[in-house]
Amino acid sequence: MEPAGTWFSGPTSLSFWDYGFLVVALTLMLLLAWRKGRQEATTKDFFLGGRAIPWWVAGLAFVATEISAMTVIGVPAQSCRENWNYIQFFLGSALARLVIAFLFIPAFQQCQCSTIYEYLDLRFGWRTRFTASLFFFLARLLASGVRLMVACLAVSVILGWSIIPVIVLFCGIGMLYIGYGGVKAVAWTGALQVLTFLCAGLATVAFLLWQIDGGWVTVWQVAGAAGRLEIWNMGSAFSDPEFLRKIFFGSNILWVALLSGFFGSLAVFGTDHEMMQKLLIVRTRWESQKAVLLSIAVSFVLLFLFLAAGSCLYSYYAVNPGLVLPESLDRIYPHFMVTAMPGLLRGLVLTAIVMASIDLPLSSLSAVFVIDVYRPLFKLFKREADGQRDLTVARAAIVVFALLLGIIACFLSYHDGILWLAFKIGGVTSGPLLGVFLFGLLTARRADRASAAVMLLLGAVNAALLYFSETGAFPLGWNWLGILGTGAAFACCWLLGPRLDPVL
Repeated sequence: MEPAGTWFSGPTSLSFWDYGFLVVALTLMLLLAWRKGRQEATTKDFFLGGRAIPWWVAGLAFVATEISAMTVIGVPAQSCRENWNYIQFFLGSALARLVIAFLFIPAFQQCQCSTIYEYLDLRFGWRTRFTASLFFFLARLLASGVRLMVACLAVSVILGWSIIPVIVLFCGIGMLYIGYGGVKAVAWTGALQVLTFLCAGLATVAFLLWQIDGGWVTVWQVAGAAGRLEIWNMGSAFSDPEFLRKIFFGSNILWVALLSGFFGSLAVFGTDHEMMQKLLIVRTRWESQKAVLLSIAVSFVLLFLFLAAGSCLYSYYAVNPGLVLPESLDRIYPHFMVTAMPGLLRGLVLTAIVMASIDLPLSSLSAVFVIDVYRPLFKLFKREADGQRDLTVARAAIVVFALLLGIIACFLSYHDGILWLAFKIGGVTSGPLLGVFLFGLLTARRADRASAAVMLLLGAVNAALLYFSETGAFPLGWNWLGILGTGAAFACCWLLGPRLDPVL
């Protein structure tokens, strides 16, 4: 670990105005969180905003939760390095959101659930609810810890700081505004974050087009000739000897990307309370559905802007071959920001990256802990409910989870070799969890013991498959874990439910 005296001594090209823009934006975010998050008297206010958040705010908060600093940095790098194939994945994701809007949301709203795992308790029983909550904690903490680490690493290079103080700063800000204002603060600051993303994307594309002679025409010619504007990948012919290997180990082929986008998004958006929480804070089912539909449109606009930024970046460096490129194109956007952007614009992009980094899942983690773990345990010991005590526990849980995320991010920053495991753990748990949710939504069979056992068993199988895939022993793309896990969980629950959970 670096000595504390060197934490802030690294080189940076940021100006006073860049720092000033960032400080003003963060101050505005904290003031908005304070203004909207006042008078949190009950856990219903703290976790659900009293179910009184405007639908458009909920929709923008959903998008803000979906987008991380890895998205802001990674999507331009993707289109600069390769092409626009990511749109194929988004089409599957958009279809998944429609299923969530018209299948998942009606069930959750009818039950008036505070967390989506309450639905599993009502539908199956406490075993399923507890196992699903366990899966949520495991996947969300590891995935968010990775995202926090990657974001802090990028920001630390830009600021010239060590990664440790950046992690402390981000966790501290998240703990402060979420611990004070709960989900109201998360929702309203999420809307501000999306506005920042839109402005940063638009400004980046406009500045690049201004810097490139010929503007869009040059980008179209240069990036197009290099295949950087290709959207569709139809894959190889069936007669290709490598056909099956490409199908099961690749992810950019059209129908594989559509399936991956559909099942991956259905799992992430429909079975992860971090996402679904934003759709439970409105008054009615229709408002939840409108929030989902809004998220499709806004996510597409943001995706288009950042893909376009990547194509413009490719063209900019192609027509200026004397310019220095970063060691890895994965860092092309931060590199361009630091070396070529003027003041204020640089501050705007930095602010977008920072805002995408501090949107930590503390509210949802606290909600699941209090509602799905803490309260059931109190009922088990026949203790009386106490709303004020629950609110205190919720805020204490936010502090604990912020510390856990910071520790995970710090640990991963020194152990690059296990990043794949932490980041892809979602594929291990999401498929079995989605299969159980779909089984509950689409059938009327009992399956409490069966669904809990199936999730644990398939989670172990998926973990083994992921390990063998990553070590090259078994050629299976990790995106298939969610698809196959979903189908296997549904089928196993159907077969084992009558045996393990007979009707009494």
